[in-house]
Amino acid sequence: MPLSNPFAERRLMHRRAIDVQVFARADGLYDVDAELTDTKTRDMAVAGGTRLAGEPIHAMQLRLVVDDKTNILEAGSQTSWMPYPGACDQHGDAYAALVGLNLMQGFRLGVKERLAGIKGCTHLTEMCQVLPSAVIQAFAGIVLDTREGGADGQAPFQLNRCHALRIDGPTVQTHYPRWFRNSSALTALPAAMPASTSSS
Repeated sequence: MPLSNPFAERRLMHRRAIDVQVFARADGLYDVDAELTDTKTRDMAVAGGTRLAGEPIHAMQLRLVVDDKTNILEAGSQTSWMPYPGACDQHGDAYAALVGLNLMQGFRLGVKERLAGIKGCTHLTEMCQVLPSAVIQAFAGIVLDTREGGADGQAPFQLNRCHALRIDGPTVQTHYPRWFRNSSALTALPAAMPASTSSS
């Protein structure tokens, strides 16, 4: 179903922007820089005083250092704008708790266990949810093999990860015919790198 047309005249109240950038480092590792920014279109009173329209209510950064297997080797955060100065930014080094997790294997569950509720910042913890798919996009075709016929004999990692790339569908039949399976005779694909799921 396409987006519905706005029912009536409307005005913007609030904007949340999440930006994720992935950098290849000279030492063979990767930096994952994520930022969340909340702004309003009106002045707003917060504990630190009046925040003018367009000034951030929240501006928070998270940086991960990952290897080519998406293991998190380093992690840290910074809060630049917040509604409660001297409180919102006092979670210490909480996001170092991400070290040891793997973005493609149980990541989202690990984040919940280590940083949910009062253990961390609501907004930084929520932002973590988008990181696995952002890193997959950065790694696709470079770190992760997306070709039809990889030399290792494994299926491209992206197959069966969304409705468009189901192995009994027309997209796979056209672009990845080696891995196409008729729906009446589906068989398991050879093992591929696990992808992030709702519990990842």
